[in-house]
Order: sequence, then C-alpha cells, then structure tokens
Amino acid sequence: MWTGVGVMLCRLAYNWLAVISKGMATSLGLFGVAMAVAAYRFGFLKIAQRNIDRISQLTERTCLFAFQTWKGYLIIGLMIILGAILRDSAIPKQYLAILYTAIGGAIFLSSLHYYPLLWKLAVQKNSVKTNQEPRNAKDFGIC
Repeated sequence: MWTGVGVMLCRLAYNWLAVISKGMATSLGLFGVAMAVAAYRFGFLKIAQRNIDRISQLTERTCLFAFQTWKGYLIIGLMIILGAILRDSAIPKQYLAILYTAIGGAIFLSSLHYYPLLWKLAVQKNSVKTNQEPRNAKDFGIC
C-alpha cells in the first residue's frame, strides 16, 4: 500500500512540474527530494519500523488491517483530507509538488522496509504444508 501511495503522490508532483520550465521544475523537484529524504529519515522510517515490529508479532489468523494502529488510520485519514483540500486550493501546483514529492518520496522509501518481512513471511508460509481450507473471512485474514 505504501509503495503505491508514494508512487501516486510522486507522479502527481511530476505531472505538475512537467508543465513549467525545466530549470524551475528541476529546482523544485530536487528540493522535494531533499525534503523526502529528511521526512523518511526523521519520521516515516520510525513509523514503518513500528509497523514491521507489530506485523512480526501478529498471529497467522490476524485481521488484514492490524498492521497499523487506530491512531495511524486516523492520521492517514487526515492526510488524505488535507491532500484533497490542498489539491483544490489556490496554491500553485508547482509549489504543492514539493510537498507531494516530500511525502510521496518518504512513504515510498519507507515502504521498501516492508519487503524483507513480506518475503520472510511468504517463504515461511510456503514451507508450512497444510490441508485445511479457509472457511470464513477471518481465515482469509480479511477480518
């Protein structure tokens, strides 16, 4: 999920920067990338690590949405609302591109930390042979 959202936000920023002069777009884009690295290092990395720790402790038949805390879902909802408000605001898109690149890049970079755990879980699941068929939504990990 984080990878997709990060790519989506960076794509929006790229589209906004693609219509202005190359020099200005490059300057704003590089500033956004620098902000992304800082946001990743000092914020999103910690969030991703806490989520990875939480996922590592979950049992096999846990709700699909348990990787994130309720507080995390509240923050995600607020970020979505704020993003929609900003997109429809009078702020020029090329300046919003800095923020979108920063947040999207930080989310994307943080998402890369989930893949080793995903790989580990996939390998473990494939190594465990089971004859039991899923019977309900909880067995599918949906909730």
